[in-house]
Amino acid sequence: MAVFSTKQLSTSTLTTTFIIFFVRSEFAGLGGLRVSPSEFIGSVTTVGDVLQNVTSILKSEFVSNVNNNEFHLYDAAAIFACLDLLDLSADELSWSISAVQSPQGNDNSTGNLSSDLRTWLSAVLANTDTCMEDFEGTNGNVKGLISTEIDQAKWLLQKLLTQVKPYVNDFSSRNSRDKFPSWVEAEDKLLLQTNVVSADAVVAADGTGNFTKVMDAVEAAPVYSMKRFVIHIKKGVYTENVVIKKKKWNLVVIGEGMDVTIISANLSRNENLTTFKTATFAVNGRGFIAKGITFRNTAGPKRNQSVALRSDSDLSVFYRCGIYGYQDSLYAHSLRQFYRECKISGTVDFIFGHANAVFQNCTILAKKGLQSQKNTITAQGETYTDQSSGFTIQFCNISADYDLLPYLNTTSTYLGRPWKPYSRTIFMQSYISEVLNPKGWLEWNGTMYLDTLYYAEYKNFGPGARLDNRVKWPGYHVMNDSSQAFNFTVTNLILGELWLPSTGVTFIPGL
Repeated sequence: MAVFSTKQLSTSTLTTTFIIFFVRSEFAGLGGLRVSPSEFIGSVTTVGDVLQNVTSILKSEFVSNVNNNEFHLYDAAAIFACLDLLDLSADELSWSISAVQSPQGNDNSTGNLSSDLRTWLSAVLANTDTCMEDFEGTNGNVKGLISTEIDQAKWLLQKLLTQVKPYVNDFSSRNSRDKFPSWVEAEDKLLLQTNVVSADAVVAADGTGNFTKVMDAVEAAPVYSMKRFVIHIKKGVYTENVVIKKKKWNLVVIGEGMDVTIISANLSRNENLTTFKTATFAVNGRGFIAKGITFRNTAGPKRNQSVALRSDSDLSVFYRCGIYGYQDSLYAHSLRQFYRECKISGTVDFIFGHANAVFQNCTILAKKGLQSQKNTITAQGETYTDQSSGFTIQFCNISADYDLLPYLNTTSTYLGRPWKPYSRTIFMQSYISEVLNPKGWLEWNGTMYLDTLYYAEYKNFGPGARLDNRVKWPGYHVMNDSSQAFNFTVTNLILGELWLPSTGVTFIPGL
């Protein structure tokens, strides 16, 4: 596991440490910042130093408790999860410095400095929040040891976010070729639009490929790749947990259809694991693409949080994928993500996380859970006012899965509930069936967050889209103005016009 260090953030090494990809920045200066570049970089470096202290404490505490046989299994799991999150944060802070150092050169992402910085810094905040959440339920010793440093890092990160101007899209000066990285070949753009797969590796359960396990093919992929590395996964059920590490950039996994290529496992919180670590398929490497695959967690409704898919991949795409579970099926944890023509099913908070995520033309199915259990489709986790994350569900079909259909009169399903203070979710231009409770949205805990959340509906249709009996919360909005709705489109929420064309995925930029 990589350790965060000040050396990683040094101004002399960053420009050569990181492989630069995606488009050339068009900012003619540092218009995205409200402070000087040196002040900004100094503050980011300080955050890195603080989080390095947390890493050192966690490692020391782990060794000490193991030697004294004092560890509960969940305590150890929480430490491992937090170390992974801090490791991801190290890269996100480094990307931020690199982008500021080279505003007119290539940077690590879209080229929109404001969007990139706000995305990466928000991801670090999400990581620190998840780290502390994972220590809930432990004996409290470790959480107490790191809480001061974590609080300091959060305070610094919130201050940094105020130093980055809100991003503005201006595509008037761009032409089509500016939207593509120079290294993207023409055939790469067709990867998702054809059934003919030109693969670098083939996984086949029957032994007719290069590998029989998905994880083995992932391990064989190059690190920090500037080219797409394509893994073709033939039909079959692959019972394994897959983790795509942060160094595996631009990995593409293509199955033979969501009904026939299935990756399945059954980890859950009931097994002394953090929610973060229960995922059947977890992806951290940036630029990830998946097509024609199902990610499934079969732990069932009785075993609490059980993630089928977790993504911490910036600029990631999931196309025609199945994401099946019960509680917490999809953990869109952080960064910018796009889901197109996917099928997602579950019960409680089954689309949740801190990411900027847009779902287009997806089928979202509520399932039958435990007796008297209420279904909530989303639980978005915006924690601070200056972050910019949110979920947009657009052109989707919201319905009941087959097992819930006989119980529509006894099981209530809601569009979402506010997991965090500034939870932000918009359902727009989607079909909503009779599965939805007329209230539309559910409280998390009494009146908590009802005045700070931002929930909205825009031009939905179907029997569940009637607005007569919707909640009357201060943070709930019925949108009638297209200019308001446009703020939550692919173009605005994830700056999709800057990076989605290079993936070849179909998308609608606006309304």
